[in-house]
This record gives sequence, C-alpha cells and structure tokens, in this order.
Amino acid sequence: MGEGAYIGAMPTSPPFRMGRLDHVHIRVPDRAEAARWYAEHLGFEAVAAYDFWARGFDGGPLQISADGGETTLALFEASDAHPMVPQKTGVAFSVDADAFMVFARSLPCDIDNPRGEPLAITDLVDFDLCWAYDLVDPWGNQYELNCYEYDRIRTELVDADGVEVERYWPREIFEAYRDDASS
Repeated sequence: MGEGAYIGAMPTSPPFRMGRLDHVHIRVPDRAEAARWYAEHLGFEAVAAYDFWARGFDGGPLQISADGGETTLALFEASDAHPMVPQKTGVAFSVDADAFMVFARSLPCDIDNPRGEPLAITDLVDFDLCWAYDLVDPWGNQYELNCYEYDRIRTELVDADGVEVERYWPREIFEAYRDDASS
C-alpha cells in the first residue's frame, strides 16, 4: 500500500496535536551504570532541572539528554521491589498550556488510560515539575502527555475546574527537596 493511501485516510484537521517528543522511558537494572554508559558512548548528561525526580524520592527517573534537555531518556531502575507504580516503557510528548488544557477539557474522548478505562480529566498526574496524562492507544502502547507550565495549569485548569489530581508521592517530599536545594 502506497503512502498516499495512509494520508488519504487521516483526518485533515485533527482536534488536537500531540506536541513534540519530550522523553522516552527506559528501564534499566542500575540507573547510575546506565547513565555512565549513555554518557560515555552517546554523549548524554544528567539534566539538572529534573534532579528532584532522580534524588528527591526512591524510584524516580534520572533524566539524561544529549541535546541540552530538549529531549531526554528517563532512566527508571527496574526491580521487583520498586516502590512506585510499575512503569511500562512509553513515549512522552509535551505541549504548551493552551494545548494541554484543550486536551484535558475534551476528555473523555475515545482515549483510554493504562487501566483500560476512558481517560478522564481527573487522571491528571501532578509530578511537581510538570503535569501529565498517561494514555494508551487501541493496541496498548503507552504514552504520556506533559505540560511544564506548572503554575499556569495549576491556576487555569486544576483550581479553575476543581480537578482532583493523582500524585505518586506526597507533595511534602518535593517541598523538602526544594527547600534543601535553595539553602
């Protein structure tokens, strides 16, 4: 089947565009060892802006990048005793606040969350540095949609619409980390 057959089957003006590739989840047995390998062989380095996720609590990702942090690999340490929700390998995209709010307010819309339920506005995850939705395509491939305009989403979506959000760790852990880092 030629490329034209696919293009003709796609909608001409989709209601939402996913955004730019943000990061890819990579499961490794040892984050430090993997980070050294990626640095030595592929020129990756840790992204300081996301250090909280790597050091602020057990089980978070170490974000590494070869392009100054524009796109990253999120290195998750895999183990049977991992304290967080098991992370499947997935691809993450990011959008600006306007696009993120349009997406959130369009839910539910024939997109499921990883539990196989219709994705809802209340599936919003607060990662302290960004907001996210975890979603799956009809074939089970997992994606994450992120927005890094944290304060704007807090004010114009979460507070304005009264959205109850999901958290994978208590907010106090981030606040303590931030306070330690600034002192």
